[in-house]
Amino acid sequence: MGRMRQAKAEAGAAIAAAVSAAFCLVSFTACAQEVRSKALDPGFSPGSVFVEKDGETLFARICQGCHMVDARGATGAGTYPSLAGNSNLQTGAYAVAVVVNGQRGMPPFGSEMSNDQIVAVVNYVRTHFGNRYMDAVTVEDVRAARR
Repeated sequence: MGRMRQAKAEAGAAIAAAVSAAFCLVSFTACAQEVRSKALDPGFSPGSVFVEKDGETLFARICQGCHMVDARGATGAGTYPSLAGNSNLQTGAYAVAVVVNGQRGMPPFGSEMSNDQIVAVVNYVRTHFGNRYMDAVTVEDVRAARR
């Protein structure tokens, strides 16, 4: 009887090991597929160039991390100025220059965004969050800031 119990125990252990290995394989495969699908998801910018096109999406994916969802800025590990009701945005060229070249703690985004993307996000910020600057910036304004 003792040998029979030992054989059953060994068989049970072998089955448990096989089931565990199968679960690990399935879990790893699912994780790899999730990572791969996120990397290919057009909603996320691949690498160091942004793919978003409209101003609202660009703001949501790039700017609001520092300037906050309501564009009121934040203070903590750094100071992120409010874009809401910001009179500095009255001059479109100023806003374009800051996005292209950066300023103080804000990094430059000129090498990561196309002219059209910069136009889109600057015009979006200038017409939202309590800002009512309706004179739209243009691609020519961005080209001038890149010189």
